[in-house]
Amino acid sequence: MNKIYFPQYKKEKEGLAFKKGLSILDYLKESGIEINAECGGNGKCGKCRVRIEKGKENLNELTKSEQSFSLAFNERLACQAVVAKNKEDIVVFIKESGKYEILTESLAPNRTCSPACQSFAGRGLGLKLNPSTILKDNRVVCDGETLDDYKGKIYGLAVDVGTTTLVFEIVNLQTPIKSTGQAGEIVKTIAKTNPQIAYGGDVISRIEYAIVGERKLVYRTVQEIEIKIKELQKCVIDRINESLKELDIMPYIYEAVIVGNSTMRNIFFGLDIFSLGLRPYEPVHKEPIVRTAEELGLNIFPKAKVYGASLIGGHAGADALADIIASGIYKNAKPSMLIDIGTNGEVILGNSKRLISATLAAGGAYEGANVSSGTGAIEGAIKNIKIENGKAIYETIGDKEPIGICGSGLIDLLAELLRCGIMDKSAKIKEDFKVTDKIKLTQSDIYQLVNAKASLKTDQIILLKHYGIDVKDLDKIYLSGGFGNYINVKNAIKIGLLPDAEDKIVKIGNGALAGAREMLFSKEARKTSEEIAKKIEHTKPNELEKDFNNLVADNMYFED
Repeated sequence: MNKIYFPQYKKEKEGLAFKKGLSILDYLKESGIEINAECGGNGKCGKCRVRIEKGKENLNELTKSEQSFSLAFNERLACQAVVAKNKEDIVVFIKESGKYEILTESLAPNRTCSPACQSFAGRGLGLKLNPSTILKDNRVVCDGETLDDYKGKIYGLAVDVGTTTLVFEIVNLQTPIKSTGQAGEIVKTIAKTNPQIAYGGDVISRIEYAIVGERKLVYRTVQEIEIKIKELQKCVIDRINESLKELDIMPYIYEAVIVGNSTMRNIFFGLDIFSLGLRPYEPVHKEPIVRTAEELGLNIFPKAKVYGASLIGGHAGADALADIIASGIYKNAKPSMLIDIGTNGEVILGNSKRLISATLAAGGAYEGANVSSGTGAIEGAIKNIKIENGKAIYETIGDKEPIGICGSGLIDLLAELLRCGIMDKSAKIKEDFKVTDKIKLTQSDIYQLVNAKASLKTDQIILLKHYGIDVKDLDKIYLSGGFGNYINVKNAIKIGLLPDAEDKIVKIGNGALAGAREMLFSKEARKTSEEIAKKIEHTKPNELEKDFNNLVADNMYFED
């Protein structure tokens, strides 16, 4: 019996049995092997390129979708290459298997440790306790419920489930012996690619995977949708379990806090996401949720409490709420703006009296989606660019050979094209700009990028207008997330992606992870987040502004 092999990976080293009618992408999903399939396997993005080292005659002929891309010899799109014959083994190499550069840095904790989960004995660490007291109260308690005997260790897990990445921290929930008033020690930070990327690069692709049948226009049954959500849920939880397996503290993790956008959080808990794919794109389950690790299949202490933070509304989820907690804008008298540009973008504006929010699909283009030369922040991605004498000077992630341009590089390139007069203020270029012999930026690419920046700029303008203030009235403009952390602020301002107020801009790193960690450290932070989620005004800018489409069109141009 012939098989299909992926020799770059230890997984499935014995090969997978042929199943006629399955695409290479189907095999990759089955094996848990990551590949970028931003369009969800519809043959539109061209990102899932693979090289067929052996057995190409077993596959179907090139499809029309594949013929529209400049595929090299022996290259196929994994989503289009289908096993049709059984003549010999198939050997497949994944072209873009580099590691993502994932932001793990975040704000330092800013409150005293008062976790929901604690030990009555451990609570007094650092004090001279009577041994009999330790024996008497030798138990781990979470929200009044005894979970386990106290064994000298109590850890927690903070998880930011991003659309593209997974970042999580293991935290010591016991105040250190040499207490400084800060919350517990961060024992380990782990960053991985979200394996759901094989099901599509954005939340809409994953929602469609779960709810739309193979014949596209037909919705799946309720039972079928539940099965698909479980599939998406399992691949994320399995990835966390695999990472924790390397450590010897899994039995001592008694609590976890999960944040993510509305789709990611609900998938993690196996909840319905159907409503998020249909107008008005609102989640059914917005309230905080608590499950046990055992219920979710999360391999920590079985009775550990897993807390999913509240959702704000629409696609503004628990990650945006965690950003608010981390930045502290909810406590300040003067209003600030918080911008998180990921695969989905969030803009939040306000102070202690009033908070408003909006979401947009701004990050996709700046993460490589629909840009011919675009790629995620993986090894070999061009991360910054300057133009000197008409030629591009660049650096790549990991100093590898360039394979494409990631978001920070795309911002630099737009700004440089504008500065050098290669692109005019109406975003027009006379010819494609070559960065390398194989990597170029086309007029179509520029359209995708300026459309995305126009959406983000428009949301900022409308929220400020709706709030009744101007940029000059803002105290700070916080940038959260990996994209915001790595961009050149001056260039982002030049192309209109950020407000022209460089002195107010503060990068806070992974705000979602920092906020999740605060909720893990502090019951008060968790309660505050739930109150904020109920009070914040989640807006839809296209409904607030009658002239929304014209405003977006105007913002596609560049200012003097």
